[in-house]
Amino acid sequence: MEDLVTARLVLHPLSIPEARRLVMGAAGERTHGEPWAPGYPDEGDVAGARRFLRSCASTGDPQPFGPYEIRRRQDGLAVGGVAFHGLADDRGIVTIGYGLVPSAQGRGYATEALRALLEFARANGVKGVKGDTDQQNVASQRVMNAVGMCLVAQDDRLKYYRISWPDGPATAVPGDTEPSGEPSGPAAPG
Repeated sequence: MEDLVTARLVLHPLSIPEARRLVMGAAGERTHGEPWAPGYPDEGDVAGARRFLRSCASTGDPQPFGPYEIRRRQDGLAVGGVAFHGLADDRGIVTIGYGLVPSAQGRGYATEALRALLEFARANGVKGVKGDTDQQNVASQRVMNAVGMCLVAQDDRLKYYRISWPDGPATAVPGDTEPSGEPSGPAAPG
């Protein structure tokens, strides 16, 4: 599977060995020479790597609808992750999540990475994408709004976003209030 490349980033599809290294690195078994920015991987990256490994063990590798490591093109360092949380459901909808290390936040990386992932999903037959974020995570809400996702529901804890492409141009699905049922993971400021 090939990397997805944007103006400033490379979205690298995580392999099984790479996911194992993320989990081991978080457990203090980090090897020298890993192309990781300080603070990477964080809890969200490790949780995503574990979910990916469980999925591979139970149903096979979901790529291209799995996790991607976000790397800066300028130095190749991993600064976060963006992921599909499995294959599309029977309606063609996938759930996403993303996060960045603190030193990479506030630079537009999350927006750039999420936009690339949405374009990839649409080009590969996905009908819609949904995600959620904590009520207080205004930065993540701005990221989802910036890529065209619309707020469709909220509860005491989360705000739920969605974009779909029924036929033709990308449009939000008005009145869709069905939450994802599965958190998209911690969405970090972009």
